[in-house]
Amino acid sequence: MRYLPLTDDDRRQMLAAIGVGSVDDLFCDVPASALLGAPVDLPEHQSEMAVEQAFIALAVKNLSPGCAPTFLGAGAYRHHIPATVDHLIQRGEFLTAYTPYQPEVSQGTLQTLFEFQTQVAMITGMEVANASMYDGATACAEAMIMAARIGRRNRAVLSGGLHPHYRDVALTDGRFLGLEIEALVPDWQGTEDSSGHIDETTACVVVQNPDVFGRVRDYSALAAACHEAGALLVVVVTEPVSFGLIESPGAMGADIVAGEGQSLGNALSFGGPTVGLFAARQKFVRQMPGRLAGETVDADGRRGFVLTLSTREQHIRREKATSNICTNSGLCALAFSIHLTLLGEAGFQRLAELNHDRAVALADRLAAVPGVEVLNETFFNEFTVRLGKPAEGVVEALADRRILGGVPVSRLLPGDAALEPLLLVAATELNTDEDIEALAGGLTEVLS
Repeated sequence: MRYLPLTDDDRRQMLAAIGVGSVDDLFCDVPASALLGAPVDLPEHQSEMAVEQAFIALAVKNLSPGCAPTFLGAGAYRHHIPATVDHLIQRGEFLTAYTPYQPEVSQGTLQTLFEFQTQVAMITGMEVANASMYDGATACAEAMIMAARIGRRNRAVLSGGLHPHYRDVALTDGRFLGLEIEALVPDWQGTEDSSGHIDETTACVVVQNPDVFGRVRDYSALAAACHEAGALLVVVVTEPVSFGLIESPGAMGADIVAGEGQSLGNALSFGGPTVGLFAARQKFVRQMPGRLAGETVDADGRRGFVLTLSTREQHIRREKATSNICTNSGLCALAFSIHLTLLGEAGFQRLAELNHDRAVALADRLAAVPGVEVLNETFFNEFTVRLGKPAEGVVEALADRRILGGVPVSRLLPGDAALEPLLLVAATELNTDEDIEALAGGLTEVLS
C-alpha cells in the first residue's frame, strides 16, 4: 500500500497495544451479514492520467438535469440560482470560516447566521429558528426527539405522507433512544387521519406539507387535536419555495418545523450537500438542537452578535446536550440566505407562483395523455400520476429519450405492487412549455 506509511510491524504493535489480534477484530460489533466476504470488484491502482480518463468516461454517461427536460423532485428540486450566490459564498471570509467560538473575531459569520435564522423564522411562521442542521431528514429526527424530551413521552406518530427517507432516519434515531414510533402506511390515496392515532402517551405527530405525494394540506385541526392531548405537531417541509404561496406551518398551529432548504441557493449536486431548517415556538427554545446566534450590544453599545445557545455535546457535557450533531451546513445556509435576500418578499412569492403555474400546466397536459391519470386534487409544484405501466420501466425509457421524467414511487417505497405504476413529477420555474411537451410526447410513445 504505497500511500499508507505503516509497515506490517507497525500494525502488529498498534494492535497489540489495544489488545486485539487482528484488524478484523476491530469490526466485531458489525453483523457478519454486513461484512464483505471478498474484496470489492474494482480495478487495481492505475496512473493518475488513467484514473482521470476512466472517470471522464463514467461522467459522460450521466444525464444531467441541466442538459435535458427535468421533472425530478421527491425532496430535491432544481431551481435557478443567481450567479451572485456562488460569487459571494466563495469569498474567502465565508468559504473558509469555521465555528464562531470567539465572537470578537467572528462578527460576519455570526451576523449571516442571525439573518438566516430570521428568514427561516419568518417563512415558517415560527418564533425562533436555529443556525441550520445537516439536512431535512436529520432535522426531522431531531424534531421528533425534541418533542419527546419536551413532553417527557416516548411515543411518536409518523404520517404516511412523510418522505420515506425522513421516516427511515427517524426510525433509526428513535430505535437507539428507546422511542416507540408508529409509522403509518404510505398515504398515496390521501385518506389518512393522523388524529385517530393520538393518545396520552403521544409526544408528537410528524406530518409533511406538501406531503411526499405532493398534496397540500391544512393541519390546523390536527394541531388542535395534538394540543388537546398534550402532544406537539411537527411539520416537515421538503420544498421551501412553497412557503411563498402556502399558509405557513406556524399559522396552522405547528410547534416545530423541520425542513430541507436545498431549493434556495443550493444546486442538486448529485444529492448534496444540503441544509436542514429547524424552527420552533419561543417557549421551546432551550430544547432546540444545534446552535442559535443572537443579537446583543458590546461594551460601547454597538450592535453585535454572539452564539446565544449552543446546547450540543461539542459545547457542553454530553449528558446535557440536546443533540449530538456536531456542526451545521453553514455555507449552504449562507447560500440559502443570499438567494432569499436577492428575491425579497415579493420575488419569493412570485417564484412560488411561477412554480405552481408550471405544475398546473404540466398536470393539465399529462392528464390528456392516454394511460396517465393525475391523482392529486391539491399540489404546489409536484404531484403523483398513475401510469398504465410500472413507473420504473417508463422512467428508464424516457431517459433513453433524454428526458428525466420523474421519480418512481416504488424507488422510495419498494415491495408494494400497488405503488409500482405511481410516478412523482415536479415542475419548477425552469420547466418550459417545450419541456412539458417533450415529457407528454415521450409518455405517449412509451405507454402506447
